[in-house]
Amino acid sequence: MSILFKLFITFFEIGLFTFGGGYAMISLVMEKTLANGWLTEAELLNMIAVAESTPGPIAVNMATFVGSTQAGILGSAFATLGVVLPSFIIILLISAVMKNFLKYEGVKAFLTGVRPCVVSLILGTGVTLCLSTLFSFKSIAEKSFSPDVKGIIIFAVVLASSLVYKKLRGKKPSPILVIAISAVLGMVLYSL
Repeated sequence: MSILFKLFITFFEIGLFTFGGGYAMISLVMEKTLANGWLTEAELLNMIAVAESTPGPIAVNMATFVGSTQAGILGSAFATLGVVLPSFIIILLISAVMKNFLKYEGVKAFLTGVRPCVVSLILGTGVTLCLSTLFSFKSIAEKSFSPDVKGIIIFAVVLASSLVYKKLRGKKPSPILVIAISAVLGMVLYSL
């Protein structure tokens, strides 16, 4: 199987079976990317950080990045098309077949049932990324635990400053501001 076809099929599957957007998709992208040996876990974590901080949907950014690492620009195109096509087809069918599909009780029940799954996928991904990034924790079986003190300091400073900002201003800080603070702290702390 050619790498382009494999990228397309893998990301099509990810796009087809993920509800809740890009954040819910992260765990599936991690699983498939690591299983295929396309990226190491460290590269994947860096890619997620870059995909999160660049403009555009995180799922598209991740597919584009993984595709480019495997097959250049053409790989990016195939992976991106694969991740976007299922949603496009599903929305096209829904809009063509059912004008006001949310008025149907079955659709409401389906979406209500999927919501807890989406929340658990996002939460699980967040916990996994936190443990892996801040504590180098891979699995319970490995029992490896190596705290990244600089990363923990950055996390604590960003969290504290966000809470103080929210308390003083009554609203959350801009994500751009949070990313900028994190970047500056990372450049300062990791260059020491």
